Amino acid sequence: MSLLALAQGEVPGTTDSGAAPSALTLIDLIHAGGVIGYIIIALSVAALALIVVHLIRIRQGALAPQVVVDELESLLKKGQVDAALAACERPENECFLATVMGAGLSRYRRSPFGVLELKGALEETGQEQVARLYRSTDALALIAGVAPMLGLLGTVVGLNGAFATIAATEGFAKPGQLAGDVSLALVTTIQGLLVAIPLMGVVAFFRNRIDSLAGDVATIVDDLAALVETAAAGGAMGSPAPSRAGGPAAMSGGGPAGPAPGGTRGAR
Repeated sequence: MSLLALAQGEVPGTTDSGAAPSALTLIDLIHAGGVIGYIIIALSVAALALIVVHLIRIRQGALAPQVVVDELESLLKKGQVDAALAACERPENECFLATVMGAGLSRYRRSPFGVLELKGALEETGQEQVARLYRSTDALALIAGVAPMLGLLGTVVGLNGAFATIAATEGFAKPGQLAGDVSLALVTTIQGLLVAIPLMGVVAFFRNRIDSLAGDVATIVDDLAALVETAAAGGAMGSPAPSRAGGPAAMSGGGPAGPAPGGTRGAR
């Protein structure tokens, strides 16, 4: 039976012609929720938009695009750390992987400790990026918590209106006079729960997905960091020893400045 029929004081279960009552439509439910119901519906629309955004952002192709992985791997295999750092800083390559590797390579170039600073920077930046992804799901968690509270608010408001109607009629209120308030009390609770229950599952899904993808990206970062370590070790082994005054070359006496055997002392 429609709420309009209740509001007009018709007897539940029958109509004027004695036929079966019409089913409660979705429009009736929406109108029965009142202002609070409209707020809950607006929150559900916002939650749906956030879900779509998260599905686009929280995926392997967005956090670590294969094009960026291949480019960094190619440059680091050649030992071109500066070029890899520039690739991480390009706007078109902005992603989770580029941010983490860019921070690590930047500190690697600045610090005298090299590889040790690289690993520390990768770990710190990775934790910051994972925490940022977690915070991006807070809006969904907030809606999941607020929606049932709004439903409870609608319930309290509706019951308060019903009791006020009973008091105004001195206890002789007709069902039609209470229909609107009772509908508000029940419908807003249903709406709040319909929004909150699925959203709680969605938040858990996205947070588990973040953990899984962060582990996959961490594996890629470790592989790229290993290439930097290999390049650094190869550069250290292949670099010539520095030539300094008083160094091994000077001490051996084989250089141009070394005294010839049997020189001045022999002449004397």
